[in-house]
Amino acid sequence: MLAQKEEEHLYDVPIEPPVGHIDPPKGPLVRHELNTNLRNCLRAVFFLIAFGAMTVTLLGGISAKSAYTLLETRQKADQLEQENERLKIEIAQLKSPARIESIAVDQLHMQIPKHIYFSHEGE
Repeated sequence: MLAQKEEEHLYDVPIEPPVGHIDPPKGPLVRHELNTNLRNCLRAVFFLIAFGAMTVTLLGGISAKSAYTLLETRQKADQLEQENERLKIEIAQLKSPARIESIAVDQLHMQIPKHIYFSHEGE
């Protein structure tokens, strides 16, 4: 018991801070304000970074969608041009004199004249 009392007296002696030491502000209020301000700043930075990342992601998605739409439009235009060329060839084949003659003879039972006479009226 006597040893305990001596140890208690040893701890009662105030310890001096080292020279040049600055004491932190006293009281829990100042420390709480610093922690709250730091947390608020970190939250703001986090939300700004998150917002920036979401914006970049959305813009990338929009540009990718536009690129796919443009590619599909070009492919559709190429298909339509090929179809247009095919139809022009088909029209030329349908208008050919040989085809018209074969239809006239085979289906309409017309005959090709043996002699062709041209009439020219004078003025």
